[in-house]
Amino acid sequence: MRRPTGKASGGRTGSARPTEAEREAAISAIPGLRARIAAHQVISDVVAGGHALDERFSPSAIPNRTAGLDARDKALVRSIATVAVRRLGAIRRILNQLLDKGMPRNAGQFEWIALGGLAQILFMDTPDHAAVDLAVRAAKADVKTAGFSGLLNAVLRSAIRERENLLADLDPLADETPGWLAQRWRRAWGEERAHAIAAAHLREPTLDVTVRDDAPGWAEKLGGKLLPTGSIRIAAHTPVPEMPGYADGQWWVQDAAAALPARLLPFEPGARVLDLCAAPGGKTAELAAAGAQVTALDRSAERLKQLSANLERLGLHADIVVADAATWSAEPFDAVLVDPPCSATGTIRRHPDVQWTKKPGDIDQLAALQARILAHAATLVKPGGHIVYCVCSIEPEEGEAQITALLRKNPDFRRVPFEAGEQGLPPELLTAEGELRTLPCHWPNEDARMAGLDGFFAARLKRQG
Repeated sequence: MRRPTGKASGGRTGSARPTEAEREAAISAIPGLRARIAAHQVISDVVAGGHALDERFSPSAIPNRTAGLDARDKALVRSIATVAVRRLGAIRRILNQLLDKGMPRNAGQFEWIALGGLAQILFMDTPDHAAVDLAVRAAKADVKTAGFSGLLNAVLRSAIRERENLLADLDPLADETPGWLAQRWRRAWGEERAHAIAAAHLREPTLDVTVRDDAPGWAEKLGGKLLPTGSIRIAAHTPVPEMPGYADGQWWVQDAAAALPARLLPFEPGARVLDLCAAPGGKTAELAAAGAQVTALDRSAERLKQLSANLERLGLHADIVVADAATWSAEPFDAVLVDPPCSATGTIRRHPDVQWTKKPGDIDQLAALQARILAHAATLVKPGGHIVYCVCSIEPEEGEAQITALLRKNPDFRRVPFEAGEQGLPPELLTAEGELRTLPCHWPNEDARMAGLDGFFAARLKRQG
């Protein structure tokens, strides 16, 4: 494979550097350049800064990388950044192959511009000439990176020439998954299933929604597919707020796996139900729509504002409490749904940043927190009442092990197994103990756009009378 060997070109000489205003004007004059620069900044924020990808596109993000961009350019920024983060392992491997001397030092934004450019060349429909030209322009627009624009140009053009070979032998588990996670998944799920999980993470997920009622009718109106568990899966890319029924509060966005735990919690209409760690509120909405008197508790007041706004749009009500789920006390409830903070490794297909922002030590810390919250939740349910514990993680320490530990320490609780067919559950989503275990590779489909689930664990417990 031909690799670039040219030396980095020199910087600006012979004249004063442009002012910030002149630089901004020059960037704005070139269509698509500001969007590329914003994408490179978001990639840096996520990979180097450890920020959540979705967080960087919030209107309240500081700094707001997409401020001043129109809707089309904002969508482009999100697309480039998401693909770059989703395929980060492969892109970094390829970038290292193309750099004879490794990543240059003190090169400003070189790495992030290269990642964004390679994402477009290798995995997007961007015309090659546009990807190269705008990446090089972005490099020249940054004082610290300008001297490396020649090297960047050589790297991207080599990627175009060698594209087929560079992509030929990529392995989703070995090349596109952090090593510590790949090792965990091999140990927990075996080599074949670990590969299937990693491969599922490379596919852009569909939009799943939960409706208040008339799921078959809304599936037809939304052009989606009604899943056996009652969720609707939609392959369209229409902005969510523009879709029929959203503004009217007829449905909300929720992965099909995430929608299951609340549906599997037994209670009668009018029962007092506690939703612990409730934000952003999808499960709260399900419980309220099913007739529960819901108390929605979360320690984040900011996230509860989002929950409150969602309930208002849906025309649903819950008592909202800002408190610590591991210590808050109240009169025992008829039923409790426990969805504690977790590593979220089951959501990588929707949130590809998770595998790059989490660290090995996070699992043990989160498992300890989950154990405290679950143990406290056990004191908040009445005798004869039920708990459903769930996490959007595929790490056994955060799921199966938590239930085993609780039952060992609390003889007044017993497991109430989920059954095949209950809420449309297919048997392959249930463990031998009757617990729910979904993986990203579950629900294969000939149409890749309609395949997959978030990785979830859930178990149902009953407090003895």
